[in-house]
This record gives sequence, structure tokens and C-alpha cells, in this order.
Amino acid sequence: MSELLDLVKNKLEQKFGAAVLTSEMHYDFPVFILEKHIVKEALQFLKEDSDLNFHFLTTLCGTHYPDLEKDKEFALMYQLHNMPKNWRIRIKTFLSREHLSIPTVSDIWKTANWMERQEYDFFGFNFEGHPNLKRILNMDEMNYFPMRKEYPLEDMQREDKDDKMFGR
Repeated sequence: MSELLDLVKNKLEQKFGAAVLTSEMHYDFPVFILEKHIVKEALQFLKEDSDLNFHFLTTLCGTHYPDLEKDKEFALMYQLHNMPKNWRIRIKTFLSREHLSIPTVSDIWKTANWMERQEYDFFGFNFEGHPNLKRILNMDEMNYFPMRKEYPLEDMQREDKDDKMFGR
């Protein structure tokens, strides 16, 4: 797997330079953290490069890290797959609460359409250029995003439970 990490790292660094922030193995899974402004172009490159051919977007998901630095509170993760070679990689980028906008990749992978709608619905990510960015599971009347770790999980009047029981 480290050969895959080196191959993808070299290609990304040749094309995008210092915008490739880190690359490392997480549980035998190559993970690359990129600056937000190159993510769409990098994903397009990873799909179209003939050596890499990451033609399948397996997963697109958001995460909220309320305890991280102010400009890294939110993250988007894209998991890509090259099926003929059975290669998988993960691309991550961090966003601040004030700037949760990122270009859509639904024009690169059609399957991203619903994945982006889900992450908008639960976290509030704004996918610029998305053809139909609206809530997909929650009611339109909701004025909050339920997967953000901004609200207590239990009734604060109860003494028998607290957020520590839920991983917070």
C-alpha cells in the first residue's frame, strides 16, 4: 500500500505542489489532505489520470470537529476507488464555519449529487454549482443542521447522562 501512497503523492505534488498538505497511511488506507481551493481540480485529475484512474466515488461525507482550530472545524472526505486495480484512497479538506462553500463534484461523478445533498442537509456544506441543493431527508423548515456538534445530546436537567457517554 505504501507504493500507492508514494505514487499518488508524487503525482499530486507534481501537479499541485504545496497545496498537498499531508499524505499518510491510516490503517492501510492512503489519506491525502488538500487545501480547499484545489480539491475539485485534484479530484478531476485523480479520475482522469491514466495511471491512477480513480473513476468511482465511493463516499463523500462531512465531519464536525468543534475542538479543532477555528479554520478547521469542518472537514469533507472523498473516498475514491480504482476498481480494476482495487486501489482506494481518501482525500480530505478542512473548512471553517464561516466558509462552508466548496465546488460541487456532481459534474465529475453523478453519484455525488445525492451525497452532496445529504452533507448539505446534515452539516450545512454549500456545494457551489450543485444542480439541486436542497434538503434530502430532513424537513425544509429545519433551521439547523443536526449532525453538527453544537447542541447537547441529552437533557441537561438529567444527572444520570452526559455528552461524555456519546463520545463528546
